[in-house]
Amino acid sequence: MAEKVLVTGGGGYIGSHCVVELIEAGYHPVVVDNFSNAVRGEGDVPESIRRIEKFLETSIEFHELDLLDQPGLEKLFKKHSFSAVIHFAGLKAVGESVEQPLRYYRVNLTASMNLLEVMQAHKVHNLVFSSSATVYGDPQRLPIDEQHPVGGCTNPYGQSKYFIEEMIKDHCKAEKDWNAMLLRYFNPIGAHSSGLIGEDPQGIPNNLLPYVAQVAVGRRECLSVYGKDYDTLDGTGVRDYIHVVDLAKGHIAALKKLKDGCGCKVYNLGTGTGYSVLQMVKAMEKASGKEIKYKIEPRREGDIASCYADPHLADKELGWKAKFDLERMCEDLWRWQSKNPTGFSDGTAS
Repeated sequence: MAEKVLVTGGGGYIGSHCVVELIEAGYHPVVVDNFSNAVRGEGDVPESIRRIEKFLETSIEFHELDLLDQPGLEKLFKKHSFSAVIHFAGLKAVGESVEQPLRYYRVNLTASMNLLEVMQAHKVHNLVFSSSATVYGDPQRLPIDEQHPVGGCTNPYGQSKYFIEEMIKDHCKAEKDWNAMLLRYFNPIGAHSSGLIGEDPQGIPNNLLPYVAQVAVGRRECLSVYGKDYDTLDGTGVRDYIHVVDLAKGHIAALKKLKDGCGCKVYNLGTGTGYSVLQMVKAMEKASGKEIKYKIEPRREGDIASCYADPHLADKELGWKAKFDLERMCEDLWRWQSKNPTGFSDGTAS
């Protein structure tokens, strides 16, 4: 019988791509989401999940649930016997976190504490946590490996991820039968090759590539490039961009590793290559065949100059490494955006 895996925030961008990989790897995902960053489709199911059901010809159990609702979470765990939990749910915009720090701490930390407490009560001791390279702060060295110091975060979003990591580590020390994978993502982009699911930010995109794609498709007029005076090859910020499908496959590798009774482990999920904002703009112009207009704006508070991974530990211990190159990432992103010019609210791909 297929192992049941709870996926929190499974209606969102990364979560929905992970649901696809779970199903294809033979797992039975149960998805919860509160629609804070997922689009409601028919039957009060996230549109992303509805589309996955269609192209994989399967049914997916979904529950509308906010992890701040601990009694609701208890009820779910009483209904199911989960072998593991993949925890994506949380607020995730760097700029917004600087403006609304208390909201980020309340939502991200309380939700995670509730989840850990309910897991403990129901003897579910295997966890994969969606962390972030923002826990490294302004890098002291590049590329960043897992031994790089953490905690010097430059924004409340990163701080919240760091605090959750510390909670999980402390809990694993106290409870020796727990196993946890802390996956530090770099910058997910791209979309499923079908063009049916992808990133659909609600409101103005906080991340670079969704904004670039929306300019290319004519949904937005111009891209704002924040800062051109960084110590980088062209003065714009450099990041490690990873295909969301590669990232999702990393979670499958992490789930398998949990069976080794590994305790608490930390892995970077990135490509090891950094690209600047302007390099990404040019790559998307090539993929879309469209001119992407941009204007230079002042730096944003909380941003750093460069951040890219040393991903060798995940290759060595999980047998995972990113396979898709920048051209493929941009092609898949453009396929999604051109087929769904207004995101999931567009009916052309349904």
